[in-house]
Amino acid sequence: MIGIIDYGMGNLGSVTNAFRFLEFDAKIITRKAEMDSCRALLLPGVGAFGDCMSHLGDHDFVSPIKSWIASGKPMMGICLGLQALFQSSEESPGVDGLGVFPGTVKKFDLPADLKVPQIGWNRMSEVKKDCPMFDGIDNESFFYLVHSFYVAPNDESIVAGRTDYGIEYCSSVWKDNVFATQFHPEKSQAVGLRMLSNFWNWAEKQ
Repeated sequence: MIGIIDYGMGNLGSVTNAFRFLEFDAKIITRKAEMDSCRALLLPGVGAFGDCMSHLGDHDFVSPIKSWIASGKPMMGICLGLQALFQSSEESPGVDGLGVFPGTVKKFDLPADLKVPQIGWNRMSEVKKDCPMFDGIDNESFFYLVHSFYVAPNDESIVAGRTDYGIEYCSSVWKDNVFATQFHPEKSQAVGLRMLSNFWNWAEKQ
C-alpha cells in the first residue's frame, strides 16, 4: 500500500483519485503510526514552504519521513513535496527543510513576458533516461505545473529531468529510493498516470 501523507495541506483529492483510477491500493495517512502498514510513501503539497514545514512538524512527520528515507524505503514527492526535501527555500528564509538533498529552493526571476507563477503545461527533458519512473514515457512529454519556485540542487547527479521556462531548471530528482517532481503527475493526464503507475511498480520491487 502507498501512504499519502496528510499534514494539513496538499492536493490529496487529486492524488487519491489518480491511484483509485489506477486501481492501486493507496490511502491517506494522518499519523506516523500508519506508516508501518505502507510499502511506499507519497508527499504531496501545495502552498508555502514555511507552512509546509510547520505543518509537517505539528503532525510529527519530520523525523519519521527522514527515518523512512534513510532506511531505503520508496518515497515520492510532488510539487511542494519536492521542495520540502531540500535544505531551505527563498520563500521562507530561516526555515529548515527536510534536508534530504543539499541545495535550496529559488524564486523565478524572469523577463516580464513570462508570468510567475508558471501555470500550465510544459515539457520535461529526461536527464536520467534509466529512471524507472520514466518507463513508457516519451522524452519531452508535457506535464502540468503550478509554481513560483524551483529547486536548485547542489548535487547535479540527482537531477532526473529538466524544464525550460525562461531558464532551464530541475523539474524532477531521483536518487536511490527517492523520486520527486515539481510538476503534478496526478493532473497530467495519461502520461502522469503512467508515471504514478511506474512508481507503484518500482515500489513493489524495492
